[in-house]
Amino acid sequence: MLYINNNGIVLSNDSLTIQAGNRAYLYGDGVFESIRIMNGVPINLANHTQRLLEGAKAIKIRPSTFYTEQFFHDKIVELCKLSELEEGGKCRISLDRMMGGAYKPDSNESSFFIEVYPYECNNFELNSKGFEIDQYTDIKKQRNFLSNYKTKNGLVYVMAAINATERKLDDVLIVNDQGGIIESSSCNLFLVSNGVLYTPGLEEGCLAGTMRMQIINLALKNGIKVYECNLLPQNLLAADEVFLTNAIRGVNWVSGYRTKRYFNNMSRRLVAMLNDYWENSLNNI
Repeated sequence: MLYINNNGIVLSNDSLTIQAGNRAYLYGDGVFESIRIMNGVPINLANHTQRLLEGAKAIKIRPSTFYTEQFFHDKIVELCKLSELEEGGKCRISLDRMMGGAYKPDSNESSFFIEVYPYECNNFELNSKGFEIDQYTDIKKQRNFLSNYKTKNGLVYVMAAINATERKLDDVLIVNDQGGIIESSSCNLFLVSNGVLYTPGLEEGCLAGTMRMQIINLALKNGIKVYECNLLPQNLLAADEVFLTNAIRGVNWVSGYRTKRYFNNMSRRLVAMLNDYWENSLNNI
């Protein structure tokens, strides 16, 4: 049995939880975070909490003062224990605007919703088969002050993921309104050329991914140069490697973009760094 926390009320996850007038359901009026769980505890929670609260403020939701890293840590661990998730898992935290009103809300106060699920492994594992990817251009992602946050207005990602499935691809790359390639349907994007990492800058409109941030920090700490810049299709064709990152899966290496084939040496190295980092961090808790 798995459990959820609906604004302070703990219930089994098969309980009825959405009330009539829920603004996240009606308008996508909220923000969320997807968080990896290892050894029954959430990892990288400080960065997730910071982005969650900044995203809420960006859409004019007023987070409660008790929404802190420690608050969410305690609530997630409680759900993991109840759900008997002692090793690998994943969690989603939502902050939604309180119900009431139509497009114009009656209140900007917030409610939270936390859910946990098991995950098949307790560390980060590189995909054994490389991803096959291509571009998605039916919908371009606009660059604005909301682009870097995980809002519940996610149709561009849904449509991109469906497009990948229809084309029998593992993922597709989303472009911004200027034609720059910024991310995939569920991941941030990195290229490797001559041992240097390149990733779209936040000003290009990509999600400010927590795993993106950690990969950049680990790379710099280990003497690997990183450049945040505009990436174009020709940059993919010139790259030695391409990999995708997100908070749950870590690093996914890409084996092919159209007719171009890639290696995965840097991807393997970074996964090893990730696992070393979190093994040491969790052992020191």
